[in-house]
Amino acid sequence: MATGITYVDEPEHVRLALSPLRRRLLGLLRTPSSATQLAAELDLPRQRVNYHLRALETAGFVELVEERPRRGFVERIMRTRPGTFVVDPTMMIADEVEQAHDQYAAEHLVNVAATTVRDVGRMQAGAVAEGKRLLTFTVEAQVRFARPQDVHAFTDELAGAVRQVVERFDNPDGRPYRVVAGGHPAPAEQERKQ
Repeated sequence: MATGITYVDEPEHVRLALSPLRRRLLGLLRTPSSATQLAAELDLPRQRVNYHLRALETAGFVELVEERPRRGFVERIMRTRPGTFVVDPTMMIADEVEQAHDQYAAEHLVNVAATTVRDVGRMQAGAVAEGKRLLTFTVEAQVRFARPQDVHAFTDELAGAVRQVVERFDNPDGRPYRVVAGGHPAPAEQERKQ
């Protein structure tokens, strides 16, 4: 089964998938199944399940795997689209709200992260559709700061180091890449488990 990203940037499509029954259908359809099989498993009328499957199919969350002739009708075998669903987080950011551009503002970090999710999600979905690979990289690290002012000193040094590396590799004829470095307090161990 191919994997990839199903990129969702339509608010109406997001709303479609939020109901408890539809979320349950998406989970069950990780294994291909028909409306009849799902209705029996959920103890619901087949017509009701079929209605929700059609809505999920129209929104692009599920796909047809095969059609089987059954006693006077065609049974449609569906599955949840393979891979990960990525919802465009910038849908929730109002255009008229002025975004913070302070490198130390949490709002700016959230906006940059949302934009990154949106851009990479769109490009990855496009690359998978074309049978290509999207070349990306990620650098992660954890650092423990002794004092709050060390965060500012670290940021200045990191920015300088990034600037030097960018100057070394930047080529006006090359493909542009967006490099993002952000930092936030690591969640407490207990919070991560919840």
